[in-house]
Amino acid sequence: MDRASKTNLTLSIASIDAPKGKNMFEMNFDGLIGPTHNYAGLSMGNVASATYKGARSNPKQAALQGLGKMKFLMGLGIPQGIMPPHARPLERILYRLGFSGTIERQIQAAYRASPSLLANLYSASNMWSANAATVSPRPDTMDRKIHFTPANLISMPHRALEPEFTTTALRRIFHDQTRFVVHDPLPATDLFGDEGAANHNRLCAGHAGRGLEVFVYGREGLKRESATKKFPARQTLEASQAVARLHGLGVASSFEAQNPKAIDGGAFHNDVVAVANERVFLYHERAFADPDGLEDRLKRACGSLAFEPIFVRAMESDLPWDQVIASYVFNSQLVSIKNGHMALILPTDAEGHQGALNYVANVLEGDNPVCEAHYLDVRESMKNGGGPACLRLRVVMDEADLLSIASGVVMDEAKIEALEAWVNKHYRDRLDPEDLGDPALALEAQTALDEFTHIVGLTRLYEFQNEGVMV
Repeated sequence: MDRASKTNLTLSIASIDAPKGKNMFEMNFDGLIGPTHNYAGLSMGNVASATYKGARSNPKQAALQGLGKMKFLMGLGIPQGIMPPHARPLERILYRLGFSGTIERQIQAAYRASPSLLANLYSASNMWSANAATVSPRPDTMDRKIHFTPANLISMPHRALEPEFTTTALRRIFHDQTRFVVHDPLPATDLFGDEGAANHNRLCAGHAGRGLEVFVYGREGLKRESATKKFPARQTLEASQAVARLHGLGVASSFEAQNPKAIDGGAFHNDVVAVANERVFLYHERAFADPDGLEDRLKRACGSLAFEPIFVRAMESDLPWDQVIASYVFNSQLVSIKNGHMALILPTDAEGHQGALNYVANVLEGDNPVCEAHYLDVRESMKNGGGPACLRLRVVMDEADLLSIASGVVMDEAKIEALEAWVNKHYRDRLDPEDLGDPALALEAQTALDEFTHIVGLTRLYEFQNEGVMV
């Protein structure tokens, strides 16, 4: 990183008014929505994904909505970074599936053979970077480094294609091995099903203090059975325990079971029904198998760390389950802002449900630090089942950490504007299911991603670039 870039980043951090303890803060790394964003209904258990299967998508609007959310968070003083879009489809995978010839012929043959198969290979679901990895900050880890374990995402075929590139991207961004450890994903077996930070929260007195990392699992893999009856329980206890060991957390971790009825009811990840930040934990009473026991266990564990958590539980009588899933009120970002306060960043969809609005009002009026609620339009993501919280990976760091990462992924107004111009230049404003059979889409996507790497300074990031060939 050059001296001017370091100076600009230092000034940016110095201007943040949010409480940081010993100069530690939370940075959000949002998944930049890719040019093949479409509604293929691939995610079993995701109600929104199934509802909009086959609908026309708008990749351009989706990406601009994501960038707009990032710009808004920057205005609140929350540093923002981006996770690169994944290249789709992967020519290497098409070859492995028996489709030969040029990429054009591969796509045409794959579409003739199975449009659904090609839709899996074209998925832009990597935009939900809450599933990219589980992150443990240095106050919690034995070696005082920031640890990342990329999620293996084995539960869904289209998402199981993501871990390899996610690992590459994380290692390019967090390349300083004196500060960061990017582990390999867990073994890609049913025993170690891992969905990343979407099933992980952290409670702490402040970002700089040691925290309690709360891992939420849906099933015990060694029992080879699931209490769910309708939809798969994706996260295993064994995966959560392995991540905690890899990160060197010791006793700074707790393992809590999801309510199987919540999973069957559409809460495929815990971040659909719960969100935490510092001492505050918001959740629905149906989120966990044992909510009373959960509060008792977390209170005792946090007490040993010299702070008391604040729970705000939504009751079914006040916030019916169907409104929880339709509104994504808990899939909000809960962030620390100035003067020790917090803000909720919610999808505009929540404004259409009175139970959700009542719950937000209850949170704002309660004895807790949450004093603001902002509703942002991320409708293109929501129609595929991902709200504001799905779009971001949280990383607690300090100024020195920030100065050591790949500077091109750190957002400022100029970088946001450059990416908006890039999206407007390259992205389609409509994409129908049959468009996936058009080889021109692959050409457009590769051309766009090649230019993107120059904007963010991550040259030769993609396989097609390293091969030296563009389709």
